[in-house]
Amino acid sequence: MRRTAAALAALGLAVLGVSATATTAQAGPVCNRKLPGFGSDGMVRAWQLKDCSGIYLGGTESYDSDWGNDKGPFQGSDDNRASSVMNTGYPGKYDVVSFYRLPGYKGGFVCLEPGELYADDLSDNRFSNDDIVDNRISSHRWIISCSNLLI
Repeated sequence: MRRTAAALAALGLAVLGVSATATTAQAGPVCNRKLPGFGSDGMVRAWQLKDCSGIYLGGTESYDSDWGNDKGPFQGSDDNRASSVMNTGYPGKYDVVSFYRLPGYKGGFVCLEPGELYADDLSDNRFSNDDIVDNRISSHRWIISCSNLLI
């Protein structure tokens, strides 16, 4: 059981995980061009297409427990639509973004650490429950550490 938990922990931490160096070297050119303009402005952002392209679904400094309702920073058709995301959160205590498969911070989760900056193609990432992340994010929140979600 502990090995399973450890394997899930590693999976959850590595799902979106790429180092800042690898992100710059391997990422799409559009995300790379957009990133310097945002700096560390405290936001999480999402786009409809890969490489921070297509329809800008939105950005926020806050949480959103349901991307498909009519409240919060992400609404209606934003649910299950993101193909790339960016974390330009303020460095500090709550600077990790956890994305969830279902509304209400339920279902599988995946984290984007501040040093990872962005995930430019969610089609090759999986939630902790093994669902593909692309076009399946339904809620998000700022957390201290992804490892806390595994407890």
